[in-house]
Amino acid sequence: MRVFPLACLAALAFLTGAMPGAQAKTLRFSGHDFVVRPAGVGGPGPNNWSARNAWVDEQGRLHLKLARRGGEWYAAEVYTRQRFGFGRYEFRIETNVDRLDRNVVLGLFHYPTSDVGPDATHEIDIEFARWGRRSGPVGNYTVWPADAALDYTTRRFRMPANAVRTTHVYHWSADKVVFTSWRGHGTDPGRTIARWRFVPRDAPARIAQQPMPLHINLWAYRGNPPSDGRDVEVIITSFSFTPE
Repeated sequence: MRVFPLACLAALAFLTGAMPGAQAKTLRFSGHDFVVRPAGVGGPGPNNWSARNAWVDEQGRLHLKLARRGGEWYAAEVYTRQRFGFGRYEFRIETNVDRLDRNVVLGLFHYPTSDVGPDATHEIDIEFARWGRRSGPVGNYTVWPADAALDYTTRRFRMPANAVRTTHVYHWSADKVVFTSWRGHGTDPGRTIARWRFVPRDAPARIAQQPMPLHINLWAYRGNPPSDGRDVEVIITSFSFTPE
């Protein structure tokens, strides 16, 4: 189980659109427009956020950075204005996430807008974090319920120590969410790292049923900087969505 009750909780005003999105920096990544979270302080963490810490390189890869500037640490987040529903979500990472510092979190997730539901509901996550622990699995698959009265369900998994290129997928359906991670960037998951099928009997209460924006973020757990004091940079090679 997690040690932080809402790992991907973001500042509510930001995620519900209270900030003027028209003024925000945007990036074109893998054929989709992503809004870059602007400067400010807020959850998760809380963290300082900076639009300077997210960019797309000449190869079309998304970079997110957790960096220290002027004695302060700044995190990064991007999200889609477009809402995505049932279907297959694939993320190709070109960073050895097993080496992430214990205070660093990389999140790939759906998060509800205010009209879909409150915090601690509807979220679907793949996260790489040890939640401040010195050891233990870095991988986390999590599904937050549509019914706020219920608790989240999560599974932790280990990542290979020497895997730089990995692929991570969740297939979200009305009655289940299936997660899979494997080595490499090929289409054949023959080198499976982890797999989890979440198929609850009360699916409408346990699994989100409405489309939501997609988020990718890199941040400091509980606002604590990396224990080694070093900047962290993560590369997401590509993202793809296939509707169900």
